[in-house]
Amino acid sequence: MLGLAVIALIGGAAMFYWGKLQFEGRGPLQQDVTYMVPRGGALATISDGLANAGIISNPLVFQVGARLSGAGGQLKAGEYGFPAGTSMQQVLEKLVAGRSIVHSVTVPEGWTVAQIYARLEGDDALMGNLPPMPAEGSLLPETYTFTRGTSRNELISQMSDAHTAMVEQIWATRVDNLPIDTVEEFVTLASIVERETGVDAERPHVASVFINRLRQNMRLQSDPTFIYGIWGGAGKPSGEPLRRSHIQSDTPYNTYVIPALPPGPIANPGRAALEAVAKPLETDDLYFVADGEGGHVFAQTLAEHNRNVARYREVMRARGAAAAAENSDAELVE
Repeated sequence: MLGLAVIALIGGAAMFYWGKLQFEGRGPLQQDVTYMVPRGGALATISDGLANAGIISNPLVFQVGARLSGAGGQLKAGEYGFPAGTSMQQVLEKLVAGRSIVHSVTVPEGWTVAQIYARLEGDDALMGNLPPMPAEGSLLPETYTFTRGTSRNELISQMSDAHTAMVEQIWATRVDNLPIDTVEEFVTLASIVERETGVDAERPHVASVFINRLRQNMRLQSDPTFIYGIWGGAGKPSGEPLRRSHIQSDTPYNTYVIPALPPGPIANPGRAALEAVAKPLETDDLYFVADGEGGHVFAQTLAEHNRNVARYREVMRARGAAAAAENSDAELVE
């Protein structure tokens, strides 16, 4: 009897040692893989799934290891990345910690709601239908992180909440005597500034031009507004040239025609554009035009502005782009 007990003890120790080696040793994966652990799965179900995917070599050893460590009921669902050779112990630790793959989506400043919806619709890491489109200018451009299976509706709510919080924060810090009375007008002007320049350092200067024009009851004469009025949130079709006739388009957004701000935003402005409108540069400038180098030149008088426009067209012609210069958004203001 003693001999049998000794044999059993030795056998048990050998089995435990073998299991420990299996649990802690290099796993069977030959290359990195991504695996989705489903919600609500029992330990046995998760173990079998990992084994079938070739991530672990022995589901029973994995289950025993999980129970002995007290983690049998702590495995979290989610999408996980496993490098080649990941041990069962490392798999268990990752599932217990819930270190699932984090996805991200970046919404650039100046995108419309339609563009944002198209981006989210095409992201297969998100689930569910998109909610009805919210008002233009109500979503904050930013980089958002999420795990696979997050609903599109949840992400839109996050963008909306982030926009509301940021707008309220920046609106509260605005300088006195701005010629805008409401948060809605604030966001509308910020969206125009956003679409006029992609240069962060220029935004307060661009904002000052529009602020000065509003103070003098001048039309804003912003090209992005008539573009939005004609083509909406989908934007101007690729290859469609801008024509002088577009400037006279009869839409409520065309600031070459209407005497003030359009009825709402033309895009979703980011922090820099919002801050530029809240605290514009103090200037007497009333005009600006592209400089041909990605920025703009500013002017206080129409005569000076028209000279700047002429110089811009000369630059474009010198580059062999005369046609582009003639059809560009640089116009002689009358």
